[in-house]
Amino acid sequence: MARQPRLTVPGFPHHVIQRGNNRQAIFLDDEDRRRWLELLREQAAIHGVAVHAYVLMDNHVHLLLVPETQDGLPRMMQSIGRLYVRGFNRRHGRTGTLWEGRYRSTLIEAERYLLAGMAYIDLNPVRAGMVAAPADFPWSSHAHYVGLRQEAWLSPHALYWAMGNTPFAREQAYAKLVQGAPGSRPQAELAKAVHSRSALGNSAFIADLEEVAMRPVAVRRPGRPRRTASSADA
Repeated sequence: MARQPRLTVPGFPHHVIQRGNNRQAIFLDDEDRRRWLELLREQAAIHGVAVHAYVLMDNHVHLLLVPETQDGLPRMMQSIGRLYVRGFNRRHGRTGTLWEGRYRSTLIEAERYLLAGMAYIDLNPVRAGMVAAPADFPWSSHAHYVGLRQEAWLSPHALYWAMGNTPFAREQAYAKLVQGAPGSRPQAELAKAVHSRSALGNSAFIADLEEVAMRPVAVRRPGRPRRTASSADA
């Protein structure tokens, strides 16, 4: 059976994951990481994709993106993948594939989950036991949002701007949000959605996406659909 195309909707946040083939490392040193970020900046600008958050783990990356067009996100990821592998193989004297198939993409409802999604990405190195706190990890967007580093190419979402009237207020509010995120319900819901590749949001959000996609976009509970009052009376 042919694979269903990934759902890409302009103007909506997409949580994207790209993994190394067979869990192999996709970054062998900091030069690799700098090159990948350079390609992300370049290709995001070319294809009209706003980058809200990122983290570069050893064998995979997490991104929070909002594309302007239907094909901007897939074209961006395709370009990054092709250009990065070409340079990676040449630099490290290897051949063959690097990626574990296609990238994964999960649409999320901005109002409920965008800031939580940023925190989820920031906390990846902590969950992996690589660092004690997100600020200790240099290869994520966390430092930018808490005022430790400036990355002008990042696109803070309107929900981040609404966290305070000054840069300091926003940075403090965001740092507090991330600090309180571990173990929270939104983090658990994000983890489940990411691993199931299911869209995440309220019922109206899911219904709107399914109307656009013309197919289910969220995991359904097993069993027969629950009967409504109207169907029971029919």
